[in-house]
Amino acid sequence: MTLFPDEDTLTQEIESWRGFADALREEDRVLFLHMLNECYQYINSINSKGDYFSTESLLMSLVFAQHKIINWLINRNLK
Repeated sequence: MTLFPDEDTLTQEIESWRGFADALREEDRVLFLHMLNECYQYINSINSKGDYFSTESLLMSLVFAQHKIINWLINRNLK
């Protein structure tokens, strides 16, 4: 049991990527971990999918965040 039960799925998924992060160069590792930590803004959605879909939920959060940035850049350039 943890102090933050709502974070279990996401926290465990992020931790499962630790080996990948550790294999990156320092500057890439910092960016990668920052990118993963930004997924906490979607924690309710990730947890609603559950443990069995934690990787898919994490990846969808990353794709969604990228899509939001792309839309913001497109709209910024149209003005």
